[in-house]
Amino acid sequence: MNELPIIQKTYDLIKWYVPILNRLPHNHKFLLGNRIIAGLYDLLEGLITARYSKEKLTQLETLNAKLDILRHQTRLLLDFDLIKSERYEYIGKLINQIGSDLGGWIKQQHRTSTGHGVSETIG
Repeated sequence: MNELPIIQKTYDLIKWYVPILNRLPHNHKFLLGNRIIAGLYDLLEGLITARYSKEKLTQLETLNAKLDILRHQTRLLLDFDLIKSERYEYIGKLINQIGSDLGGWIKQQHRTSTGHGVSETIG
């Protein structure tokens, strides 16, 4: 499958992270866990939609905010002792990689909107 690397990284994060979230204790799974899962799916859908959009910049900036929300929600899991610090560090590393790719894509779109370069292979 020919995907942008950021889309594949997000897909891989979902594949790894959702089973962990589904094992959260009942009272956390249905609040925080489901919010994180929905946020991950929204992120993936948004990245795919942005890939085909003519006006990418606004969508990408919105996705950047969603990614920051996921970062904070994940930190709550650690603070509530719902995930081990090793898992938190791994998830954080994956989220940061996606964030770096997204930041690069946003910068590229800023350059494109000002007429300084046109590239589609981000991540």
